Amino acid sequence: MKSDIEIAQETAICPITTIAEKIGLTFDDIELFGKYKAKIPLEVLEKFDKKAEGKLVLVTSINPTPAGEGKSTVTVGLADAFARQGGSVMVALREPSLGPVMGIKGGAAGGGYAQVLPMEDINLHFTGDIHAITTANNAIAAFLDNSLHQGNPLQIDPRRILWKRVLDLNDRALRHVTVGLGGPLNGIPREDGFDITVASEVMAVLCLATSIEDLKGRLGKIVIAQTYDRKPVTIDDLGVAGAIAMLLKDALKPNLVQTIEGTPALIHGGPFANIAHGCNSVLATKTALKLADIVITEAGFGADLGGEKFLDIKTRQLGKTPDAVVIVATLRALKMHGGVDKKELTAENVEAVKTGFANLKRHIENMQAFGLPVVVAINQFASDTEAEISTLTALVEALGVEISLTQVFAKGGEGGLALAKKLSAMLQEKTDFRYLYELETSVSDKINKIVTEIYGGSKVNFSVKAKRQLREISENGWDNLPVCMAKTQYSFSDQASLLAAPEGFEITVRELIPKIGAGFIVALLGDIMTMPGLPKAPAALKMDVSNDGKISGLF
Repeated sequence: MKSDIEIAQETAICPITTIAEKIGLTFDDIELFGKYKAKIPLEVLEKFDKKAEGKLVLVTSINPTPAGEGKSTVTVGLADAFARQGGSVMVALREPSLGPVMGIKGGAAGGGYAQVLPMEDINLHFTGDIHAITTANNAIAAFLDNSLHQGNPLQIDPRRILWKRVLDLNDRALRHVTVGLGGPLNGIPREDGFDITVASEVMAVLCLATSIEDLKGRLGKIVIAQTYDRKPVTIDDLGVAGAIAMLLKDALKPNLVQTIEGTPALIHGGPFANIAHGCNSVLATKTALKLADIVITEAGFGADLGGEKFLDIKTRQLGKTPDAVVIVATLRALKMHGGVDKKELTAENVEAVKTGFANLKRHIENMQAFGLPVVVAINQFASDTEAEISTLTALVEALGVEISLTQVFAKGGEGGLALAKKLSAMLQEKTDFRYLYELETSVSDKINKIVTEIYGGSKVNFSVKAKRQLREISENGWDNLPVCMAKTQYSFSDQASLLAAPEGFEITVRELIPKIGAGFIVALLGDIMTMPGLPKAPAALKMDVSNDGKISGLF
């Protein structure tokens, strides 16, 4: 069986100018990054300002397992299926982070015959957006430390600095460091740390900003520290919001690429859904909605993370809610949620499917609670048996929900035609969307609502530190912001081992981080890390490049 990269390298890729023409863009409407990539300037949105927005399909999934779900693959294959039907369609995805690419999770360009191209570029440095975010984040850190060194005019308390440096790699050794050592000429000694770039508030700001003016305003509001009397210190206080926005002016422009079948795709922004809000940029989605009649987008990890954040955080900035939701699942993953060991997933086990279905069922009900129509997409594997498929089909249909088998990994758009057909009918119906919570409620009430109504938990415990931070949030007038939950992606709870649909569990909020520029409060649950580590055998061990520059081992 061919690998993803072998399939990608054998595909005849179209010049990006040809892809741009499919969506009504001229040569003057794009900024070329070689033959097969381009950026779309922000003024292009103004050109299509009076055009009606297209329909929006959100693709999410069950809680992920090591067996894999293929959410990005289904997203890309579904877009190709709609294109095969003759529709004007675009796909909008996030940019992969080098951390997972070089680590264990893999890239975010789809797989098999449902990929975005050029996959090597997309999974590596792409157009440099994530590097620009890294530089911008670390410039803020440098200006902060310089302010401390130059007499500390802002009266920043070195013990209460919130801003960390970032790196777009998994590096556990940098989670906790000490900076400023070496005497008076080298700064003020203090404890510091690194997050992975995709967890940076700069990434969140870039993904939620709608213009350079909005970007600059959001950057200025970012809280980086507290003074000795516990008052917030912002980037505006440092006076460098304009300089940081300058570093990001090109990164703010969405990136245009294509699928294997030549469907236009926008890939922009890359926040993780377990430690950030997990959605591609508002600008990319807005642009796609103006350029195409149907837009297929995805949100990271399960519907309890990326899905909930897309609906409660991103849509408030986007100004549009999905017209339908696709929940991706595999029988292999459901069997893992049903207690089957990874080594035994190819053996038929109908009872495990029934048990694991509880996970899918809760995700379905959660998305329906937002007032959205749902269809389940089963990403089919060769080991799936007729008995397992018919059992799952009956369980889903008993909820009054559509279900469709997809084979986009092996067949590309052809393997998603049945799913596209079902969605086409759903997209003609009106939705009755409703948010999970109102912004006027307190942060603690929002967290309780997410835990009890989305996760199925019974109680939220706040650490002593989190209780103090709740008071500070209220005193600073930040209670009306949405909440971005940071927790394990593998479970509805904050414990990765609790699979399927656990109930009655308690969740612990250990810390609350105000992300005022992004416009939300991050709640760190359990032992979630904002700087991942590498596995014992990183994916990088299989990667190489030949003397003629041909890459191998990249999935």
